[in-house]
Amino acid sequence: MLPSPQPSTPDAAPGSGLRPTNPPLTELAGLAPTIGARLEWVGAARPHDAGPATVTGVELRAQAVRAGDLFAALPGAHTHGAEFAVTAVEAGAVAVFTDEAGLDTVRERLATQAPVAVLVHPSPRQVLGEVCATIYGRPSERMQVIGITGTSGKTTSSYLVEAGLAAAGRSIGLVGTVETRVGGHRIPSALTTPEAPQLHALFAAMLERGVDTVVMEVSSHALALGRVDGTRFSIGAFTNLSQDHLDFHKDFADYFAAKARLFAADSTVHAERAVVCTDDQWGRRMAEVARGAHPDRPGAVATVGTTESPADWSAGVATGEPDGSQVFALTGPDGAVREVSLRLPGRYNVANAALAVAVCAAAGADIDAVLTGIAGVDVPGRVQRVDRGQDFLAVVDYAHKPAALEAVIATLRGQTNGRIAVVVGAGGDRDSGKRVLMGEAGARGADLLVVTDDNPRTEDPAAIRAAVLEGALAVPADERGDVREVGDRAAAIAAAVGWAGPGDVVLVAGKGHETGQEIHGVKYPFDDREVLGEAIARIVSGDGLAHGGNA
Repeated sequence: MLPSPQPSTPDAAPGSGLRPTNPPLTELAGLAPTIGARLEWVGAARPHDAGPATVTGVELRAQAVRAGDLFAALPGAHTHGAEFAVTAVEAGAVAVFTDEAGLDTVRERLATQAPVAVLVHPSPRQVLGEVCATIYGRPSERMQVIGITGTSGKTTSSYLVEAGLAAAGRSIGLVGTVETRVGGHRIPSALTTPEAPQLHALFAAMLERGVDTVVMEVSSHALALGRVDGTRFSIGAFTNLSQDHLDFHKDFADYFAAKARLFAADSTVHAERAVVCTDDQWGRRMAEVARGAHPDRPGAVATVGTTESPADWSAGVATGEPDGSQVFALTGPDGAVREVSLRLPGRYNVANAALAVAVCAAAGADIDAVLTGIAGVDVPGRVQRVDRGQDFLAVVDYAHKPAALEAVIATLRGQTNGRIAVVVGAGGDRDSGKRVLMGEAGARGADLLVVTDDNPRTEDPAAIRAAVLEGALAVPADERGDVREVGDRAAAIAAAVGWAGPGDVVLVAGKGHETGQEIHGVKYPFDDREVLGEAIARIVSGDGLAHGGNA
């Protein structure tokens, strides 16, 4: 039986409820020429003695508009935003930003309303970021904004950078997949990178609250769709690139090009400094892209490596502990060798930590303080242990890409002499090409692979599982573990827990920090960490499946 769906509110979107308390007043007559727009008026005749039209905020969603806002009415895939102009104006919007088609709709919808200003631009989406930055006083130019992009490691690296810079005395704002944080104020995240209106409002609110440094994850979608336009990035960091989001990007080259917007000379958002992990070919290519943006500033690009290939920051072999923590030596550009302690297991987390240290150095932080901060970091849903007194290791991880799944399985394999059970599926309405690869990675690495549902969204869950199973069963029988299909995710987790014996490992992969499971367009409460903990507790108390058997 499915639990009750989670309530959905406008404030669930990242940053939607967080705006500056005292935003500046922006005159539309002055804004229009700076973005190549013209100012029109619709509705009733405007009095001759009316003052200049001013706005104090921007909003894309009519139902979330606040008094004094500019409503950004953009063309959509199915409906033009201008269709909702009446709702926006009734909510307090004092102006509309749209294109020519939108202007016609707004004229029709608001013909009998009080006069409303309309900014008209041929491609409003292309300049929305600049509009938002201007209206909120260009806050990113008054803080040090650090953007981290790549396929895997963005969240972990951002938490490490945040902790390192906080230990070095910075006042930090965090924007990412798991959450947005401003001091002690936490906002759950629905998107890795918020839309431009929410992002620039968030920057302004952070600045108002004393933040001097922002650490943010920057997704390929955000770069391709202009969500970060208008942002000045002091530092851009690149982790790695592997298959993901090919439902959105037409091919791998397009995916790389989107990430490269944070570094390329012809990009309006390229960072002033770059830190690039060069462990893979895509990192080496990205380093060249970044150097091309700074031909006269060779020190503006720093490379990080965990292999024998030369890099400005080079990580040595790590010494691991039974609890998964590790220590490694990091050699910096000055030749100094520093010891880095890390609570997170895996060679990929050595790369994340080395990148974080290099980013903090580029930000001008004291490295000794940074290392102290990094040493205590745990990341929600990233190789996160769940302990209920059991005699085996239980871990939840966000790995939802083939390379990430392979890496976390290899990490756990290096920590145990026992067997490994992996519970994993694949998301619906996303890159379908990686489903077979997920199954293959799980089958090759696990002693027991339980294929289950992830977030099916609007797709048939059985069809998704079939694709994952296809990849798993394509692995020769003598090269794979036991493969099972259990559609219900809670039952799949319970099956893996019931199978595990002393010294074994249970990995529940794919959803990590997420607290819901989306099925047929409805999000139901579901937290892998809680469900895994409950299944273990039943075993420990003797109420679950036979422990360590073949259940």
